Amino acid sequence: MISKREISLKMREYHRYLGFFLAGIMAVYSISGIVLIFRDSDFLKIKTIETKTIAPNLSKTEIAKPLGLRNLKVDKEENGTYYFKGGNYDSKTGEAEYTKAELPSILKNMTNFHKAKSGDPLFFMNIFFGVSLLFFVISSFYMFLPKTSIFRKGMYFAAAGIVLTVILLFV
Repeated sequence: MISKREISLKMREYHRYLGFFLAGIMAVYSISGIVLIFRDSDFLKIKTIETKTIAPNLSKTEIAKPLGLRNLKVDKEENGTYYFKGGNYDSKTGEAEYTKAELPSILKNMTNFHKAKSGDPLFFMNIFFGVSLLFFVISSFYMFLPKTSIFRKGMYFAAAGIVLTVILLFV
């Protein structure tokens, strides 16, 4: 039968090598997670002026979809031209001019990696990463012997992290 010490040593070994293996992935997830916090602002985004011709005579509510602009709100209308934040649409000609803000290519790809859904090719990577993080949580409790003061202090920190998380879930 395998002793507790052998299990502890194996967990530490797996924790160490999996940590080295996932270092790059963790860097990508952390950077993209930070960038995603600012997705509702123009932080780090590059602005470009777009000109697009869409169907003429669209109503105020119909112009958002063909332009690919969410939460578009028409501020005013003058002589058949709708003005909205960052642009305008001429309902007679269908011509629209607006400012578009997008992340640079590398950051855009990183955030797409972070947001992968079940239909995306990267979703297996996200599952692997999530399971790996769960393993880190469990294996971290095998890093120190339970009778040591470091382990006891670690348990206090773990409890504090759990309490903080529960509080933040309800704020």
